[in-house]
Amino acid sequence: MAWVGNQTLISQFILLGLFTHSPLHLFLFSVIVIIFLVALSGNGLMILLINVNSRLHSPMYFFLSWLSLMDLMLISTIVPRMAVDFLVGHGSISFTGCGLQILFFLTLLGDECFLLAFMAYDRYVAISKPLRYSMVMSRRVCWLMVSGSWLFGLVDGLIQAIFTLRFPFCGSQEIDHFFCEVPAVLKLACADTSIYETMIYVCCILMLLLPFSVISASYLRILMVVLRMSSAEGRQKAFATCSSHMVVVSLFYGAAIITYMQPQAYHSSKQDKVVSAFYTMITPMLNPLIYSLRNKEVTGALRKLLGRCSYGG
Repeated sequence: MAWVGNQTLISQFILLGLFTHSPLHLFLFSVIVIIFLVALSGNGLMILLINVNSRLHSPMYFFLSWLSLMDLMLISTIVPRMAVDFLVGHGSISFTGCGLQILFFLTLLGDECFLLAFMAYDRYVAISKPLRYSMVMSRRVCWLMVSGSWLFGLVDGLIQAIFTLRFPFCGSQEIDHFFCEVPAVLKLACADTSIYETMIYVCCILMLLLPFSVISASYLRILMVVLRMSSAEGRQKAFATCSSHMVVVSLFYGAAIITYMQPQAYHSSKQDKVVSAFYTMITPMLNPLIYSLRNKEVTGALRKLLGRCSYGG
């Protein structure tokens, strides 16, 4: 700790975590571990299948492989640290460690926000303009979209990590959360954060509402095309696919919007923890199941890979 005037500035934080050691929380901790393992295996399998099967070398699967990588990194940024803190019984984290966790988490969160928007646009072009699809979604355009996602996410992560940790922190070291999330950290700042909160709000309009608007508009246009389909089976399949995608997207964006666009005065630690669990754990587990493993091309590639492995064995 350092002394500035009459205030003691803290040099590390203590994460209070998501659970206590009650029987119910031990069970919930086990569920989180299972979710983590399912997310790791599901996303890892998706990356493997897309890379080894030439039939999956299309723009849609190119984006899905990056989504799986982002989900792997996102959940790995949060859950292993949380699990270790729970098992050892304390969650101290250095000032630098907290800043790095904010940086990595917000970079990946921003990446995924824009990537999901580009994926929705890709589906819109594929369904609405199939004859121009290969020209519009060229390999160069796909790489530019992925690079742009990483760039926007990194800029957002750097800005928020640097500005958050520039505030003086004094008094309590305890962050009532299971990781260093900006709203929870700001509660410990012993300075006026209102201007910074306004800046976060503006950033969130760009990082959350803008991509979500693109996704909503893309799926609305897809829906209009689907309604004009003559095949009832085709309409039903398209509705099922689009509705499942929108459920996952709404969970991800809805939770992030509640966390980062809700004024600090309306935040409660219990609500923040539950909401954060959705986009740090639940959606990384659901994404490979919803977007990919229900897909006939992906399941076909999986059967082919398993057959090759059994034949090789």
